[in-house]
Amino acid sequence: MSPSTDRTPAAALLDRVWSCLGIEPQGAHADAPPPRAVPLPSRLATADLAWASVRAVGLSSGIAALPDPDRIAVAYRSDRVLTVDGRAPDVWSPYSGFFRASDGWIRTHGNYPHHAQRLLTGLGLASDASGDDVRSTVLALSRADAVDRIADAGGLAVPVLSEDPSHDARLRATPLLHVDRVPAPRLAASQKRDGHDAGSPLAGIRVLDLTRVIAGPVCTRTLALLGADVLRIDPPQLPEPESQHFDTGHGKRSALLDARSDRFDDLVVAADVVVLGYRPDALDRLGLSSHALIARHPGLVVAGLSAWGSDHPSRAGFDSLVQAESGIAMVETPDGDRPGALPAQALDHSAGYLLAASIISLLERQRREGGGWAVRTSLRRVAAELLGMPRSAEATADGDVDLDAHTAMFEVGGQSITTAQSVLPGLDFAAPRRWGSDQPRW
Repeated sequence: MSPSTDRTPAAALLDRVWSCLGIEPQGAHADAPPPRAVPLPSRLATADLAWASVRAVGLSSGIAALPDPDRIAVAYRSDRVLTVDGRAPDVWSPYSGFFRASDGWIRTHGNYPHHAQRLLTGLGLASDASGDDVRSTVLALSRADAVDRIADAGGLAVPVLSEDPSHDARLRATPLLHVDRVPAPRLAASQKRDGHDAGSPLAGIRVLDLTRVIAGPVCTRTLALLGADVLRIDPPQLPEPESQHFDTGHGKRSALLDARSDRFDDLVVAADVVVLGYRPDALDRLGLSSHALIARHPGLVVAGLSAWGSDHPSRAGFDSLVQAESGIAMVETPDGDRPGALPAQALDHSAGYLLAASIISLLERQRREGGGWAVRTSLRRVAAELLGMPRSAEATADGDVDLDAHTAMFEVGGQSITTAQSVLPGLDFAAPRRWGSDQPRW
């Protein structure tokens, strides 16, 4: 099915999603437009991307009601409404951001302590250096030299580039959601479900969550919202800011476990779905690539998400870095010189919702057709999709939203947590749990 040229950008994107997944959405409201634009003002079609991504989950789940555009905007900006005991967590490092070099701009990411230390090491700075120290050091270097020094030390930095339409067109010629079916001899647990319940379409489904930061956790949070038993596993040696987990950990259990242990393999054996959010080459070294998992455990549905895609399996990255290198930051420039940004980490959130829609759809296809299934996408591929959608000369959509109308409060381990509400009509999040507080078992 090819997207029609007379359809809205959001509807055309949904056509592309259904084509990738090999399904046709059912129901009279499948093509219903939003009642008003999602208030995420930008030159690029961020509002349409967000609407289509969330709508894909609802339609895949059998939810006919339209989502609230304001609630979508709040969910996409969930980091701006998150509070712990009434205080907004300070999550951004002074080493994360845009820094001017002698011949252009770079974008860095140092929110995790190990990334911050590597960035400082690459720039030859002491561990107690300030953000101003980083700024003055980068300014004395060329853009390429600054990026190379940080990358050689294992830190994260990219050049801020203008968009490359021919490269994005080549990316758009590949599937937004790349699906593979792997023949499998046994019946997966998901094929034993009785019927399809729009309220809890994933009841009885076990999801092993091997993701971090935003995109993957948004995906698995959505699966938990739809009734799945989601168990997030993190490596013991890689701490996670707990406030970050509160933002996307709703309804999941969270445990620490080495992926090379026998117990980990037992978890995979009993899972129906595995969601992967680490660099492809790191997963390959652990024997945890999609096809390796399905080869050992036929009948799994495995979803893979990375920053840069399978063409760059060793590159780590975040939404902000992909925006900078893909050209999005310069499209959203406030003055033609300084780089800008989307009004939310929209690549992350959209990738998460699209991957959740894929998993729901592939579980249904598996019920009918059997086999193991693998789906993958990347933040860079989502960026190419956004860059190919219609855009405006100036930022569109009003960004004013009543935040209090779209937040929920939970008590977690004696702390009061405020988070964004669910975007799916009629469904409310269960409370997040403390990060790493559960046992690694189903």
